[in-house]
Amino acid sequence: MLYLIPTILAPESSEAVLPNQIKNAITQTDYYFVENIRTARRFISELKLGVVIDNLHFFELTKDTSISDVRKYFDAVPRGQNIGIMSEAGCPGVADPGALAVKVAHQLGVKVLPLVGPSSILLALMASGFSGQSFVFHGYLPIDKIERSKKIKALENESKKEQTQIFMETPFRNNSFLEDLLNTCQPTTLLCIACNVTGNDEMIQTKTIADWKNKKPDLHKKPTMFLIG
Repeated sequence: MLYLIPTILAPESSEAVLPNQIKNAITQTDYYFVENIRTARRFISELKLGVVIDNLHFFELTKDTSISDVRKYFDAVPRGQNIGIMSEAGCPGVADPGALAVKVAHQLGVKVLPLVGPSSILLALMASGFSGQSFVFHGYLPIDKIERSKKIKALENESKKEQTQIFMETPFRNNSFLEDLLNTCQPTTLLCIACNVTGNDEMIQTKTIADWKNKKPDLHKKPTMFLIG
């Protein structure tokens, strides 16, 4: 079995957001494909499930991992053993390199079981008030300011077709990114900011660009999703 195991989005939120199904899967799994081994070990340890961390086997799966490496990982797992995939945060395979392991699993005939857990993309979309019938997640926008401005304007135009546009930025650049959004978009355009989703200081609000200009939040180093609708 290949378990797709969601992880927490915010510290100390596991009790509130992780169902027992995830914990049961972890107690039945000794082999993991993970984006960051240290983070994955800490996550399992903090769940306090009685799992001996040193008995587990971890294979690093990042955006630079090749499909041939993933096949070698599968070959290294003894027949009959379960495998878990863990993202750095949220759901594996969604804006996450875990999708490559899922692809190989299907090729090998391994049963894939996605587990329910928090996704910052879907939670932000649900709470935005924007269309959930048609939406696109773009990941990170261009770093170059000119190219970024062009992209923002293009996404703003697409949103007028009732298609929600979802994107993000590296947390330490959130505030400057917000400035770019406020300076590029039309005053009446609606922007949803979903910050620290599932955290104690979670903030999800949808306002016009004009309203956001009047009261800008401090998003520095806080995981945030941005949505235009």
